[in-house]
Amino acid sequence: MWTVVYMAQSKEIAEELQSLLTKEGILVKLRPISKNQESSNDYFEVLVPESEVEEAHSVIIEKGF
Repeated sequence: MWTVVYMAQSKEIAEELQSLLTKEGILVKLRPISKNQESSNDYFEVLVPESEVEEAHSVIIEKGF
């Protein structure tokens, strides 16, 4: 099951976090919150598998997100 670990305020932030977590070996999916998926100013959910939530939180805190 996928779990939300972060709510990004823009697509750029979400993609930056996705890249960071992927480099740490964590699977990541991004999901836009609004219906307008083309807008870069929408909020995005950053999701990881339930088994990797603790590791993802550690990386997010360590990197200052």
